[in-house]
Amino acid sequence: MATATDLAAATRDFVERLVLPHDDEHDGDVEAAGGDALRVELQAQARAAGLLSPHGPVEYGGLGLGMVERAPVLEAAGYSLFGAMAINANAPDEGNVHLLDQVASGGQRERYLRPLVAGELRSAFAMTEPAPGAGSDPGNLTTQAVPGDGGWIISGRKHFITGADGAGFFIVMARTGADATMFLAPASAPGIRVERHINTMDRSMIGGHCEVVLDDLFVPEEDVLGEVGRGFAHAQVRLGPARMTHVMRWSGAARRAHETAVRYAAERQMFGSRLCDLGMAQQQIADNEIDLAATQALLLQACAELDAGGRASKATSIAKTFAAEALYRVVDRATQLCGGLGVSQDLPVAKIARELRPFRIYDGPSEVHRWSIAKRAVRELAG
Repeated sequence: MATATDLAAATRDFVERLVLPHDDEHDGDVEAAGGDALRVELQAQARAAGLLSPHGPVEYGGLGLGMVERAPVLEAAGYSLFGAMAINANAPDEGNVHLLDQVASGGQRERYLRPLVAGELRSAFAMTEPAPGAGSDPGNLTTQAVPGDGGWIISGRKHFITGADGAGFFIVMARTGADATMFLAPASAPGIRVERHINTMDRSMIGGHCEVVLDDLFVPEEDVLGEVGRGFAHAQVRLGPARMTHVMRWSGAARRAHETAVRYAAERQMFGSRLCDLGMAQQQIADNEIDLAATQALLLQACAELDAGGRASKATSIAKTFAAEALYRVVDRATQLCGGLGVSQDLPVAKIARELRPFRIYDGPSEVHRWSIAKRAVRELAG
């Protein structure tokens, strides 16, 4: 069996040969590049290369990698903005695979997890709502699920639901009394409507970020995911790993921007020397190396805690917050090093900066993570 190092090398080669040309030709805009048709094409090639679903359970055709093992593989995939999609490790599908693998019943695994791991369909995770509903504070959840004949009837409005347009099924979070519950629903079910795309600065996420209306959606009892009233607890199963796989993917993107800038600086002649030999440029290059190395160290520490069975709430919050800011610093410095070309489509740096900036908001804004980290520190140190 191939090691994680072998898989990472094979993934990097696959991405550079077969994925980057689509990415660069269309400036990281996945819909312009072909959307789901491109996804199907690239995933077929990844399947043939033995690279599909590195995070998925082996019983359904995945590679079964743990968190530490998948880190170099997903970073290699992230070298292209379409790379994670190509190997079926894109958000939100990757996090949904983890959640279903841990929580789904036997029948749900066959109906939802198996085709998701195989790349036969996509999925969406529907929790976030328009204000004053759930966002950074899930406790503000307003979507309601009430008992019906043999199941539940759900009504509410969701927004910023990544991948909603074209998803095969939704995982819906709804309030059931004082608590919340997760529900599985095919996208074709009456009562689900993708109302609009919310136009955002990033363009590489297939299916967009959408507003979704739930209008008397009926979900049978068999499609309750996990236990009734345990929705918030089940969400924690998904949260930590999903934060870290975001870090993995964006580390790959930031590394591409950095490598592009270093190569440019090594070739660019100015003021009688190469740009890379000038002190201010050297500081930017060195600071990028430091931020990339520190991000990787925090990531692997958090992943080791997750692999050991812990929730790793503190470690994942620290790693996500640091990475979201450090990786953007890397790309910002790369932009500066490349000068005018850094803000043009002639180099990939500008599109990476565009795509990476929202990471400081997605999966919890940096401010919310800092609030959580500080509260935990006070509790641990001051009682």
